[in-house]
Amino acid sequence: MTIDELEGLTGREIGVSGWRTVSQADIDAFAATTGDDQFIHVDPARAAAESPFGGTIAHGFLTLSLLSIFGREAIPPIDGRRMGVNYGLERVRFLSPVRSGARLRGRFHLAGLERRTPGEIRLRYRVTVEIDGTQKPALSAEWLVLAVLG
Repeated sequence: MTIDELEGLTGREIGVSGWRTVSQADIDAFAATTGDDQFIHVDPARAAAESPFGGTIAHGFLTLSLLSIFGREAIPPIDGRRMGVNYGLERVRFLSPVRSGARLRGRFHLAGLERRTPGEIRLRYRVTVEIDGTQKPALSAEWLVLAVLG
């Protein structure tokens, strides 16, 4: 897709990823990597008995990190893009817990496109991570990405 074509989609949904299951193994690996081994994430029996979630839940940051996978699936490739750089996030909200075994997908709207230089475009995506079978999403955020052209 050309920059002009993409710019014409500003304000519209540009893609939806496929579904991805968040397994207990994913949650455990994330806990091991980050050191966040709170029982609500890694102890299914205790989480079922002591938490309001009825079992273990994914870390919010694990859910947020899946934006990379979802974006690769959902966002159309840009002609001449050499690389994309994560520029940051705004308005991140964790709206619903993600239970172990839940299926998630990302829904992307192009909220803005700024031509910074002839070789750089800053994109602003409104992203929602949906949980299969529930109305309330897992998270919403604005994701800023710098596309380097050339």
